[in-house]
Amino acid sequence: MSELSVQAPARVNIIGEHTDYNGGFVLPTTTALYTRLTAVERSDRTIEVTSKNFDDTQSFALDNVHRGSQFGWIEYVKGVAAELQADGVTLQGASIEIDSDIPLGGGLSSSASLELGVATVLLSLAGAPIAVPRLARLCQRAEHNYAGVQCGIMDQYTIASAEKGNAILLDCRTLDTTQISIPSDARFIVTDSGVRHRLPDGDYNDRADECAAAVRILAKVVPGLTSLRDLDTDRLESQKDVLGDVLHRRCRHIVTENERVHHAVDALGNGDLALLGSLLDACHISLRDDFEISCDEVNALVEIANNCEGVLGSRMIGGGFGGCVLSLATTENVADVAAQIAANYRPVLGKEPWVHIVRSSDPVRVVDD
Repeated sequence: MSELSVQAPARVNIIGEHTDYNGGFVLPTTTALYTRLTAVERSDRTIEVTSKNFDDTQSFALDNVHRGSQFGWIEYVKGVAAELQADGVTLQGASIEIDSDIPLGGGLSSSASLELGVATVLLSLAGAPIAVPRLARLCQRAEHNYAGVQCGIMDQYTIASAEKGNAILLDCRTLDTTQISIPSDARFIVTDSGVRHRLPDGDYNDRADECAAAVRILAKVVPGLTSLRDLDTDRLESQKDVLGDVLHRRCRHIVTENERVHHAVDALGNGDLALLGSLLDACHISLRDDFEISCDEVNALVEIANNCEGVLGSRMIGGGFGGCVLSLATTENVADVAAQIAANYRPVLGKEPWVHIVRSSDPVRVVDD
């Protein structure tokens, strides 16, 4: 069989952070940073994978896929293969080479990009295409069961479905999706703080556990409540004493963030970039103070970016505890704005920061020769 090529983009979440695993709303898009995979079918039942980024080759048998005793990059690949097979897909052996220009641990969902890329390779070789909702759910389960990260559905669904030039308004409970056009004069800049996070070792799962604990408490006093998506501000404030300070603040972030997502959709539709920028700022403050997942370097980068001429608003992106900052600017002089952010953050980081101007991208796909 001839060589198969697949590319899966990075995910950039405009707004809607940590709402996905609470059944809420998100507004992500994709950008032209990719996990690129090439593969050929094998005659045996072995998956052999070479990661150019890690300069490492590992393999496993499709008839004996199990989670390793220590976490490593291969767990994402094993998890996808295991979940596809558990869902009834008959897979073929393959030799796969993987390369990526997505920063690892930067909040651009390098892991989901890898998962969707691997799934697309394996499904293409098996001749078994599946619908986007099923594909996203299977890759999400791979991250839960093999990477140990209790992520929501946003990353996988975005990389599988966001159309070029659009963000998607995704209802993470129902998976209802609306493609939202991004105004031509809106440009997003991603700057890496230089602080790496590894979510299985961090506090990401702790936040998911805290949200689940709040739901258990509130379900006893709020009839019909099954997730924090069911809350509004009045109901939340009426139960402040029941929750206690920490869980109240965690819930407050989720409730207000869902509201910000809908306001952001309106802002994009109206071309109101000033409003969108203010929503990014409010999101960061909420993540920093109520959800407590930022860090000193990220906070410094947000402040530096917002003090640069032409920036309309900034926030941390991703799971937290490091990673990248998203800033909103306009097409006019966007390259100059990005250079100014980099120059002003360089003394803090001690080296040249990685900066990326978001470019529209197709969802995961097989690349034609």
